[in-house]
Amino acid sequence: MTDKSNRTPSLVTRVTQALHFVEAETGAVIPSIQPTATYARDESYEVRKPYWYRRDGSQTTAQAEAVISEMEGAAESLLFASGMSACTAVIEHLPTGSHVVVPKVMYHGVLAQIQGYAAKGRINVSYYTAGNLEELAAAVEPGQTTLVWVETPNNPNWEVTDIAAAAEIAHAAGAKLLTDCTGTPPNLTRALDFGADISFHSATKYLNGHSDVTAGVLSVRETGQFWEDIYMVRKLQGTVLHSFDAWLLIRGMRTLFLRVERSCQNAMAVAKHFDGHPQIEAVLYPGLPSDPGHAVAKAQTGGQFGGMMSIIVKGTEQTAIDVTRFCEVFYPATSLGGVESLIEHRKTVSGEGFPVHPRLLRLSIGIEDVNDLIYDLEQALSRATS
Repeated sequence: MTDKSNRTPSLVTRVTQALHFVEAETGAVIPSIQPTATYARDESYEVRKPYWYRRDGSQTTAQAEAVISEMEGAAESLLFASGMSACTAVIEHLPTGSHVVVPKVMYHGVLAQIQGYAAKGRINVSYYTAGNLEELAAAVEPGQTTLVWVETPNNPNWEVTDIAAAAEIAHAAGAKLLTDCTGTPPNLTRALDFGADISFHSATKYLNGHSDVTAGVLSVRETGQFWEDIYMVRKLQGTVLHSFDAWLLIRGMRTLFLRVERSCQNAMAVAKHFDGHPQIEAVLYPGLPSDPGHAVAKAQTGGQFGGMMSIIVKGTEQTAIDVTRFCEVFYPATSLGGVESLIEHRKTVSGEGFPVHPRLLRLSIGIEDVNDLIYDLEQALSRATS
């Protein structure tokens, strides 16, 4: 007979059940949506903690944060109305003149924002090539650097950075390490376990998984004044995730493990099929053994590697754009991490000033029949190069 006395439900079970949520008043197993914008004080005119106004949060948002904290192994998590608003809060909390180290290529919205802050003299920025620890170490200034920003796998080339090694470099200089692992959600990569101080995810992507919410989340190993400062930025800017979106996010996270497992399986099949394809110059996917970041990615994702990849098409830039136009199963759309597969010409989306290969197509591999995805890319390539 199996000893059940000390059995603790797995993380899969806890997330699927939204931490075994049961509403005390009704017994409902799905959280209620709390849409109120304000909260009445008690009979003594005291605030009924923890909320007194919507910008503080809500019970629905707090439940979503609790689920994410459980996955991340975090002390606390904070949800924002978008990934960009979460990143803004991090940058805004930094003292004027802070030195920040970021990749040369990363999500173009955040990179443009950081460069904008630097142009105004708010922060000082140094750059390194994603995945290159020597360049990262050279960019850090001991006693001066406040924040090291790592995106892994790196969008849209999917270079992999060793989080533990980056944490050692940052901490030796007295800096905090922020990781953006949006491409490998916390059921694949728990960045805090590898030494990151702040884990960021665009919850719009895999955490929600249904392309009907915009959200961002920050999670931390330890709280402190910096965390209080970030919370106050969220409160004063009013960028807390609203209750209905938090409810949708909880709904999405209940199937996260199943969705991501299928997405990873599909991505691996697509990558293997097109690796060495006569109409493809390169497949950029850490799951391929030939990828320079394969070993580190395997260690950081438990060997699942994620559902994001890019392909560089042979021909001209217009050839690559035509592939997106001719796809009939892939949606030619921005974003990633949903159940549906997306394809985009990254240079068109990112703009002329962003350093990306002109024939690079970014693929977000969903949970459809993988044979349909492979056939769709084959026919689109054939039409674009005929």
